[in-house]
Amino acid sequence: MRLDKFICQSTNLTRTLAKREIARSNVKVDGEVVRKADHKVTADMDVWFSGKSLSQRPPRYIMMHKPVDVICSTVDEEHPSVMNLIETDKREELHIAGRLDVDTTGLVLISDDGKWSHRVTSPKRACNKRYRVQLASPIAATAVADFEAGIQLRSEDKPCLPAKLEILSDQEVLLTIQEGKYHQVKRMFASQGNSVVGLHREQIGDIVLDPALELGEWRYLTDAEAKSI
Repeated sequence: MRLDKFICQSTNLTRTLAKREIARSNVKVDGEVVRKADHKVTADMDVWFSGKSLSQRPPRYIMMHKPVDVICSTVDEEHPSVMNLIETDKREELHIAGRLDVDTTGLVLISDDGKWSHRVTSPKRACNKRYRVQLASPIAATAVADFEAGIQLRSEDKPCLPAKLEILSDQEVLLTIQEGKYHQVKRMFASQGNSVVGLHREQIGDIVLDPALELGEWRYLTDAEAKSI
């Protein structure tokens, strides 16, 4: 890791201020003054700033129960971001691992660990996502087989990967998919001549939305949850 980034993660300094302190010879690595911000440091190195030894803050992994009318983005003129619901230091370093539409509720994962987030979102990882879906019309009798075979979406070259459809009632189903195409769930049911009137994500991989979390609430993942990705 770059020295300036290490200092940012270990203190309240911004990247600009960290670079300034390094240039002023206020940072030592293993007892030696280092004046280059891009100097590489590893976990076994001893970094000192202003007479104190620094330790790197561990990565943060968060689950949120996303409400409607909140977006999974940092910029939008019409709706607030889910990030506005999180109260933590250096919030700007967090990012969203797997987004939901503005009208969709449920599980959102947020982290400052880029490699971990990539494992959540990468199609090659085939990380399952389970949704509870409310439909405008009764589900077709052939839908389970159609979803298992792979739904062909309009404007897509290849069909979706096989998906698991569990019918709970005529107009409520559980759908588990492996991908995250644009508006995928809604488009899959549209291909069946149906439309989605309610959509809620319950699970990503082995991580299940905590039923104790109310809409808009969040908590850090347990070690077991984070390591399951």
